[in-house]
Amino acid sequence: MSKIKIGTRGSKLAMWQAEEVRRKLSEVHPELETELVVIHTKGDKILDTALSKIGDKGLFTRELEQALLDGEIDLAVHSLKDMPTELPEGLMLGGVLERGEVRDAFISRDGRRLSELTANDKIATSSLRRKA
Repeated sequence: MSKIKIGTRGSKLAMWQAEEVRRKLSEVHPELETELVVIHTKGDKILDTALSKIGDKGLFTRELEQALLDGEIDLAVHSLKDMPTELPEGLMLGGVLERGEVRDAFISRDGRRLSELTANDKIATSSLRRKA
């Protein structure tokens, strides 16, 4: 294999994760040539509807999985939270990087700390996992 094609979504986070995998691979195999291949998923294309209302489990993974099965890429990089519990036949979880930063950040317009908020304040989030 002359070059390993790494499939990734095009978001900033996905690109950072794919670059991190690329860097880790080159540390172990400095002679290895890699190429990042950006694949746009259904989840990337839906901009007018809350993803929580769609309910499709493969929103961010299906196109990458298909590219793997079709031989267009050699490996795919995902956030583990987006991975299905059962992988399609012919695919396997080949590795997981050491976990990075796990904390979220709170940023307020007026400089208040999270502990200073009142019951009337509202905090926005795009993640159902973060809703209280």
